[in-house]
Amino acid sequence: MTDAPRGRGRPRDPDTDRAILRAGFDLFLERGVDGASMEQIARRAGVGKLTVYRRWSSKEELLAQAIEAVVAEREWPSNEDIHTGSLAEILERVLPASAQVAASPQFRALVSRVYGSAVSHPALMETYWRHYILPRREATKALLRRAQDEGTVAADADLDVLIDMLAGAATYRVLQPNPPDAAEMRRYLEALHRQVGLLP
Repeated sequence: MTDAPRGRGRPRDPDTDRAILRAGFDLFLERGVDGASMEQIARRAGVGKLTVYRRWSSKEELLAQAIEAVVAEREWPSNEDIHTGSLAEILERVLPASAQVAASPQFRALVSRVYGSAVSHPALMETYWRHYILPRREATKALLRRAQDEGTVAADADLDVLIDMLAGAATYRVLQPNPPDAAEMRRYLEALHRQVGLLP
C-alpha cells in the first residue's frame, strides 16, 4: 500500500480573501498605488503579511483583483434589458442609480486613482476598463442603435464617438473641484443623453 497523496494545505478562506481585497481597495482609494503597501493591506485586513503574499505575488496584482471585485458589484442593465420599454423608460430606470454612483466620493476617488495610475500601473486601468467601462460601452451602444432605428440618432453617426462624448463629459464633471451632488448629476446626465438623441 502507498500513502494517499496529501493535500496542498488548508483551503483558502473566502472571508479572508474578501477582507484583504476590501482592505487593498480602501487603501488604494485613500493613498493610491504607491501609498498602499502589502504590509499596510495586511494590517488593515487583520491578517499576517505572509497570508497576503501566499495569495498575491505583488501589490499590483492584488489591487487589480480588488478593483475587479468591487466594480463587479455595480449593477448595469444588460443588452437584453435594453429592449424592455422605450428609450425614455429604460433611461428613467438607469440614470438615477448612475447619478448616485457618479456623485459618490468613492467613485470619484476610484476614477481619479485609476486614471492617475494608468501610465505607471497599466494593469489597474486594464482591469477597470475590462470590468467596468466595456460593459457600459456595450450597453450604451445598444441604446444608441435603438435610437438610430427610431430616427433620433443619425443613421451614419459614429457610435463610439458618441459614447466617448457621454463618458468623457461625465468623467470631466465628476473630477471638477466642486463635483455635483446626485440630483445635479442626474440633471446633467439627462442633458447629456438628450444632446446625443437618447432622450426627447
